[in-house]
Amino acid sequence: MRASVLLFLIVGGCAAATHYFVTLGVDWATSIAPAWSNLIGFLCAFPVSYLGHRNLSFAGTKAPHRTALPKLMAVSGTAFVGNQIMLAALLEYTPLPLWLALGIVLVFVALSTWLLGRYWAFAQPPA
Repeated sequence: MRASVLLFLIVGGCAAATHYFVTLGVDWATSIAPAWSNLIGFLCAFPVSYLGHRNLSFAGTKAPHRTALPKLMAVSGTAFVGNQIMLAALLEYTPLPLWLALGIVLVFVALSTWLLGRYWAFAQPPA
């Protein structure tokens, strides 16, 4: 369990860094709204998350891709909706800049993603 948590933190950190830096890069390089930059960041980070969790964090799983991928997509999609709502609220109702608001949101969402990934998306199927 401890190794799984450590690997989750490493993979999640890589995925979160991908999401964070792509979002900020797109925001810096374009004039699109932060919500769209955030979506692009999320779409770039999802493969990092899935492949890293599949091969490292939950490497012992016997759940086939056809089962685990849609479940993690559901978990990540739900987390992203929460991410978008929280980010929009922070940007609308606080003076926080995008870089700080996004950092807060990504940390907050990470715990729920781990719990859902561990106990649902990559859970061992019943025998």
